[in-house]
Amino acid sequence: MKTISELLEKAAAQAVPVVRGIDDGRLADGTPCSEYDVRALLNHLFLVIDNFRILAAKGTPDFSGTEDVVTGDWRGRFDDRTAQLVKAWAEPGAEEGEAGGMAMPARTVGLMVLGDLTVHAWDLARATGQDFAPDPAVVTELEPGLAAMAPQAREMKVFGEPFPVAPGATAFERVLAVTGRDPGWRPAGR
Repeated sequence: MKTISELLEKAAAQAVPVVRGIDDGRLADGTPCSEYDVRALLNHLFLVIDNFRILAAKGTPDFSGTEDVVTGDWRGRFDDRTAQLVKAWAEPGAEEGEAGGMAMPARTVGLMVLGDLTVHAWDLARATGQDFAPDPAVVTELEPGLAAMAPQAREMKVFGEPFPVAPGATAFERVLAVTGRDPGWRPAGR
């Protein structure tokens, strides 16, 4: 079994090029997350990465932030913050016990941020016309992990209702569908 930090490193290697490839002219475009445009989704992803870094260190997160971080060298900051996230989950004890402030097993919390980083990278890629292929090892961990979390995530309004997929759907299409996403989503008019 791979560690959360190993998996996050693989997920970050796929997410960073997507974020670097986002043109500023696309920040107001819609995403598969209907409540977010590209800018809002980027702000959300920064907030998630920062707070799950705190959770890895058994700290108390604060998900109430509404700061617009998509200013200046936001692409470079995304690189730095994902690297810090990977490092935080590589620290001794990060995957042991409960994650700070969430009263959940640390590995489960690590899978949550792995899911956010991977699925939101796909959201951003789709919204901005980029290709995205997650690392197979990440998908192997995410498929059963997110499926197990899905009922509670739906109650918390974090996941939508499962999207129906064909029997021959890929593992990643099933991951997207369990979160409530249409794996075939494309921007309107594109």
